[in-house]
Amino acid sequence: MADLTSKSLILIAISFFINSSSAATVTPQSSIEFIRTSCSTTTYPRLCYTSLSIHSRTIQTSPKLIASAALNVTLSSAKSTSTMMSKLSQSHGLKPKEVSAMKDCVEELSDAVYELRESIDEMGHAKQSNFEVMISDVRTWVSAAMTDESTCSDGFAGNAMNGNLKRAVRGRIMNIAQLTSNALALVTNYSLLNG
Repeated sequence: MADLTSKSLILIAISFFINSSSAATVTPQSSIEFIRTSCSTTTYPRLCYTSLSIHSRTIQTSPKLIASAALNVTLSSAKSTSTMMSKLSQSHGLKPKEVSAMKDCVEELSDAVYELRESIDEMGHAKQSNFEVMISDVRTWVSAAMTDESTCSDGFAGNAMNGNLKRAVRGRIMNIAQLTSNALALVTNYSLLNG
């Protein structure tokens, strides 16, 4: 019995050593390389890398953490753009059509923010037993956010819009849409590695 206990303790010690050694091998450089490689599978790899490399310490080399970070970066961008659009919609000198498009866009972005929050919340509840359902839900939420962003952008498509306003708004919305697309790709990568 004592021999069995000492063997168990040795196995636990070896397991602990292996786990702590593998955790220690995640260097800042390996994390950066992991982000670069992961981002190369997205539609907008440069934007993916620049938006996520500053989170390399958190991401390390985890497919789940890079997907979660991408969702959080996208949410942050959507929230700040929604705030900017809300303020812009109250600007003086806007045509009624511009005000209407801005308000519609704020509503669409509000929906996108909600959907991104739901996807982040769902990722936080990842368990192997319901992994496929969780990933399906996350992908549904992120896809819905992309649709809302596209609808927002479409509201600024006509010639009746101020050129500078249209460029500023569409540029911000395009940035969010690209971040969302990248997040969806990274969620998909995570699902393929764990499904």
